Amino acid sequence: MSGKYATETLHVEEGGIACAAKILRDGGLVAVPTETVYGLAARADSDAAVAKIYAAKGRPSFNPLIVHVASLAQARALAEFSPVAERLAQHHWPGPLTLVLPRRRAADLSDAVTAGLDTLALRMPSHPVMRALLDAVGLPLAAPSANRSGFISPTSPTHVLASLGGRIDAVLDGGDCTRGLESTIAAVRSDGSVDILRPGPIDLGLTAANAGSIEAPGQLESHYAPGKPVRLMASEVAPDEFWIGFGAIQGDCTLSDSGDLTQAAARLYACLHEGARSDKPRIAIAPVPQTGIGVAINDRLRRAATPPN
Repeated sequence: MSGKYATETLHVEEGGIACAAKILRDGGLVAVPTETVYGLAARADSDAAVAKIYAAKGRPSFNPLIVHVASLAQARALAEFSPVAERLAQHHWPGPLTLVLPRRRAADLSDAVTAGLDTLALRMPSHPVMRALLDAVGLPLAAPSANRSGFISPTSPTHVLASLGGRIDAVLDGGDCTRGLESTIAAVRSDGSVDILRPGPIDLGLTAANAGSIEAPGQLESHYAPGKPVRLMASEVAPDEFWIGFGAIQGDCTLSDSGDLTQAAARLYACLHEGARSDKPRIAIAPVPQTGIGVAINDRLRRAATPPN
């Protein structure tokens, strides 16, 4: 599939949203900014369109997709909302929280978005470009991160093109993403309990559940990988290592020289991309506190450092 497309960069202020909406309605693929990372969007009701996501990313078929919706009403038509799920959605949507809920049998969705599961991952994004696109398309959009499967997530159009250029129709340029980490994923169980399947920007005060079977994106042990060995908790560096710093440790690229975890989350993937492009064969990363959004940062770093099977 490489080179099949002449990937176009669309600019929001030049009618890009209308153009992107037409591509999506016609069954194409568009990388779109969200407040977390760039997502690779396709209409979620089309088997052929969703299959293009899996092909472009090289994504395994057992890994489900997040479906993005424009409204809570649209979400309720796709999944069953318990009182707990309603409260979570009312409080955190639009925003970087994905809810894993029982899929409605009558939901007009491609079966591939759930990877054969009875549950559905749903999110209402807050990014104004993504929200405008959802309104323009008038359909739910499946949108995993816009990168090759298992590699570093994209937070800029440049990252998208480096990974998927020639494999998708277009990139809708909305600048750099502000949050920089993928959404928190929470599964609402039938008994009203909530399990965190992937930590992220929204802190629900719960500890992430131990991964069993794959229920949602981001649960693979090896993920977000820069294509070279990664060493964590590095307070010193070897000559052949690209050093990603934090706080007092500056490194070759710093997550935050002031030790701000929110800034570190926003810069995490940019620094990993820089390390991947470096001529140094290894990456070392300074310690990041395991508090607040640092939990999510360390989750991504641990997966980035885990060698693929």
